[in-house]
Amino acid sequence: MKKILIIDDDADLREAIKTVLAPFYEIREAEGRESALKVLKDYQPHLIILDVMMDTTSTGFELAREFRQDSRLKDTKLLMLTSVDSVMNINFKAEAGDPTWLPVDDYLTKPLQPKILLDKIQNLIA
Repeated sequence: MKKILIIDDDADLREAIKTVLAPFYEIREAEGRESALKVLKDYQPHLIILDVMMDTTSTGFELAREFRQDSRLKDTKLLMLTSVDSVMNINFKAEAGDPTWLPVDDYLTKPLQPKILLDKIQNLIA
């Protein structure tokens, strides 16, 4: 079974995502940077679902860059969740994949739609 780590400071959103994904994937959760790093010490996910704004407004960006520098995680797929694209006028679709600015494989905007989430994940880790 493929493994997914959900990193988001919103417990309700983590639970909603887990409810959608648990029938198909092994799920672990973390509420922020420190808890994510603890989970990753002994967990090798195929995909990390990563919120942008957690401990700070840029935690998700920082973690994505760190994960790409980590030899254990450099090939792990990253799916970023955000609602800041509309607030900050950032075109995440154009920026996703940039190795220095936004080294993620794909992104989704909140609020999430379960079918779209499942389709994106399937495409990333089929």
